[in-house]
Amino acid sequence: MQMDTATIRKLLSEDFTEAMIRIGLLAFVVVMCVRVFAPFAGLMLWGLILAVSLYPLNKWLARRLGGRQGRAATILVLAGLLLVGVPTVMLGSSFAGQIHDVYSAFESQDVTVPPPPAAVAEWPLVGEKLFAAWNSAASDLPAFLAKMQPQLGNFAKRMLSVAASTAGSVFMFLGALIIAGIMMAYGESGSRSMLRIISRLAGPARGPDVHKLSTATIRSVATGVIGVAFIQALLVGIGLMLAGIPGAGVLAAVIMLLGIMQLPATIVTLPVIAYLWWAGDASTVANIFYTVFLLVGGLADNVLKPLLLGRGVDAPMPVILLGALGGMISGGIIGLFVGAVLLAVGYQIFMAWVDAGTDDVEAGSTPSGAAAQTSSGGE
Repeated sequence: MQMDTATIRKLLSEDFTEAMIRIGLLAFVVVMCVRVFAPFAGLMLWGLILAVSLYPLNKWLARRLGGRQGRAATILVLAGLLLVGVPTVMLGSSFAGQIHDVYSAFESQDVTVPPPPAAVAEWPLVGEKLFAAWNSAASDLPAFLAKMQPQLGNFAKRMLSVAASTAGSVFMFLGALIIAGIMMAYGESGSRSMLRIISRLAGPARGPDVHKLSTATIRSVATGVIGVAFIQALLVGIGLMLAGIPGAGVLAAVIMLLGIMQLPATIVTLPVIAYLWWAGDASTVANIFYTVFLLVGGLADNVLKPLLLGRGVDAPMPVILLGALGGMISGGIIGLFVGAVLLAVGYQIFMAWVDAGTDDVEAGSTPSGAAAQTSSGGE
């Protein structure tokens, strides 16, 4: 009974009460910090990914500027803002101007739709319906628009939603680029701080390896996924321009988006090749050349991706690829990098556990281990 009383007094002592208060205050501070930081988590994570990916270029430029990392980061950020911001503003202004012109033309009833060619009706699957709708629009455009008003309204809402989402993504990227520039300006101290944090979480022995693996994985994904998508879009875009395909720039941008989403570029190149032969504007030799060029460009990722993805990373390429795909499905473009890092780190931890068990088995199978087991068995 005296022991129970002593235990109760100890639990209700002043030290225990102070400890509970401190734990409660710490939990409150952590929860509030998470709530304050949560709206900026995506932006900061995207900025960190850009900083890690661009930091080698920043170091190279800083060496050319006498070791001034701040100035090098400023130059990179300004270059990125110009490369992304200026075309975005020009495209947005052009898009707004075209919408205004179309609206003005409809208001003044100056829009005329030419009648459809007879060959349209012979197209498989959609030919007859497309010919009928096209012919109705050519005969009486106001009546056709009034009939299709619900569908056109839904289409306009979707287009506005896509435009707003795209604009938000562009502004988020520009903000993340500025944050990445700040991080790169303090790259050395930031890298040391990150190493200390990871070493605290993973342990002093594994911390440096996890830090190196995470950094290399982010750069590998940036090079292997986005880099390959850009190269493939550039190759196919050149082929589209040489073949005189309308909207070559838009199609090249779609191919780059498909590459980032890990979808085949043949979704675009095969219909383009079919259109090339159907239009018949060029000679047979030219069509064969353009077909081969577009096929090679559309399949280039199958050669480039194994060469670049996982390069310099202490993890197999399929592991990085699966992590990037799963992360993108669950978390979008940021998940592309986070998923690859998590799966690569998890793979290293799993293989370290497997190797530790294998070492124990091999130690037990050595002659000295076998002799020890024999002697113990004899005793």
